Amino acid sequence: MKIGLDIMGGDHAPKATTIGAILAKAEMPPDVELVLIGDKNAIEATCREENFDPGNFLVVPTTEVIGMGDHPVKAFSLKKNSSMGVGFQMLSEGKLDGFCSAGNTGAMMAGAMFTIKSIPGIIRPCIGVSIPKGENEYTLLLDVGLNPDARPDVMYQYAIMGSFYSQHVYGTVNPKVGLLNIGEEEEKGNLLTKAAYQMMKNSQDFNFIGNVEGNEIFADKADVVVCEGFIGNVVLKLAESVYNLSQKLRISNPFFEQYNYENFGGIPIIGIGCPVLIGHGKSTPLAIKNMLMKNRELVQSGLITKLKQAFE
Repeated sequence: MKIGLDIMGGDHAPKATTIGAILAKAEMPPDVELVLIGDKNAIEATCREENFDPGNFLVVPTTEVIGMGDHPVKAFSLKKNSSMGVGFQMLSEGKLDGFCSAGNTGAMMAGAMFTIKSIPGIIRPCIGVSIPKGENEYTLLLDVGLNPDARPDVMYQYAIMGSFYSQHVYGTVNPKVGLLNIGEEEEKGNLLTKAAYQMMKNSQDFNFIGNVEGNEIFADKADVVVCEGFIGNVVLKLAESVYNLSQKLRISNPFFEQYNYENFGGIPIIGIGCPVLIGHGKSTPLAIKNMLMKNRELVQSGLITKLKQAFE
């Protein structure tokens, strides 16, 4: 298995990304090769500082960087030898099994959509995040920002993708799928949620349990909660504030630590043809390490193959 990392992506790159790769390498099984894509000199210098042999990595040198302020689409056409662009190219050619970056989020989306592309049959990919609801128990929320507007048939596909993810990545048996809404009753909601509900309620493609209200996301009512990206992103940011509030109040509890972005590492793009994770722009070495570990988990799950078979 080969997992690629954009060494130049993130506010603290390339040092934080390289140290994160060193941390991940220590926990990875020997059959996983980490491919570091970026400034070779910077990678080797950080490895020396950390008393680590850079020969433990496959280093692919590049000369350009897609910055946080670059135009996502233009950057790919103008910066052919960027660390992110080379990573996506290697992924599309089968030279990598997975790829991740804490760089320009818009560019990562563009690379995923234009280089890797959607799984045939999937209308729109989405991004999902695991909301902790207990110790090592999660509610998968999707979409959380890729598609601020969505059609009912797109949300129906979110439910299929989310159910597959929960089942094959987290090992949930017959995942319970809910639709985020302002009430439990079938007739509640706006035009979008009402139409989506009608499509989902008799589905044989997933275990639909009905509407889920916002105060039930942190409970054990559903394993997967579906919504459009606008609302999903608001909920995601609210969940992130839980950790910030716990720190402000000096509450030390393992449950709240699960909301720390460093511990979940990155967010997967679900519905494209290869495993891709997007990290937080301010990712620390710990966050990079956990993103790489999650990428391995995603590759190992065989989720992409299973989704391709489901949407044939």
